[in-house]
Amino acid sequence: MKLKSILLGGLAVAMALAAGTVSAQDIKIAHVYDKTGVLEAYAKQTQTGLMMGLQYATKGTMMVNGHKLVLIERDSQGKPDVGKSQLASAFADDKADIAVGPTSSGTALAMLPVAEEYKKILLVEPAVADSITGDKWNRYIFRTGRNSSQDAISNGVALDKEGTNIATLAQDYAFGKDFVKAFKGALKHAKLVHEEYLPANTTDFTAGAQRLFDKLKNLKGRKIIFINWAGAGNPFKIADLDPKRFGIEIATGGNILPALAAYKPFPGLEGAAYYYYEIPKNPINKWLVDEHMKQFKTPPDFFTAGGMCAGLAVVEALKKTGGNTNTEKLIATMEGMSFETPKGKMTFRKEDHQAMQTMYHFKIKVDPNVAWAIPQLVREIKAEEMNIPINNKR
Repeated sequence: MKLKSILLGGLAVAMALAAGTVSAQDIKIAHVYDKTGVLEAYAKQTQTGLMMGLQYATKGTMMVNGHKLVLIERDSQGKPDVGKSQLASAFADDKADIAVGPTSSGTALAMLPVAEEYKKILLVEPAVADSITGDKWNRYIFRTGRNSSQDAISNGVALDKEGTNIATLAQDYAFGKDFVKAFKGALKHAKLVHEEYLPANTTDFTAGAQRLFDKLKNLKGRKIIFINWAGAGNPFKIADLDPKRFGIEIATGGNILPALAAYKPFPGLEGAAYYYYEIPKNPINKWLVDEHMKQFKTPPDFFTAGGMCAGLAVVEALKKTGGNTNTEKLIATMEGMSFETPKGKMTFRKEDHQAMQTMYHFKIKVDPNVAWAIPQLVREIKAEEMNIPINNKR
């Protein structure tokens, strides 16, 4: 019987199975995520992807080795204290065997000690802060989501060519500075000639842009301003000041589909992305794209792909343990474990449980019939090409 026939309408079947009567033999998975709050849209994608990952990995049965998978949803509201209490409640009251989430890095950092207290695995997806698998890590933490270093280093690798001069524009706090530090460390051939940091609430980028232009305009070779920005303000407005007159290009990393609309004025823009639905060519991604289009009439975004990766990792681990949810057994199984995802193979690094994964060097193509700019694949950046630091103290 074909997988699509088994699914009988996709998510509805899986949701019904997950919501059924719980027995002592069931495997309980808690998803603690920002169901409400400012990151709600991202969280919803993760939840959809998680369900689709569980479906795909179990061929629509939501069963592993005779055990039914029961998904328990808890809302962290994007608040660290709420996320912490919800995870504790999932472990203590719901008797969850394993947890997935959350969306916000701040919430994730508050949740890490809870996993250690209850001696249960928290599979982090999609929170990105390096410290989650770095100095705040404990042995119960695994992460399928990419970390900030993987974002930064992949972009550095994508642009690292002889004769290239790069100036960075980032926010003046840890998010921006950590990114630039990792980005800079990845450059072996290109030169980082200036680091421009502006307050996170900046709306007028004129002064910063002028400093960037002044540092680059008289240099020979390729000249790039790399933008790493999140939240309010639109640093891409510096294009209105016509950097092209100095031969200066703008570059940045990948983004979710709605944000890619802002890339449309920049055909040819280069960078590295975590995921874009048309890039990976493998059976899992084809299934994800086809099923998502069928159910939601839109392509999957990168938080959807991330959620699916988490679901696939959970089921792969449980299959390897024969459905045994003993935490020590799971840790021993998952350390060094490779598993297939919409992005291809991922591997949990033994030292810090960070998933090593492919990233994608892209160049923007603009199609007037598509609402967003299209990141076209230049090449895959394999995990072994990125020297992702190990920052925990294991």
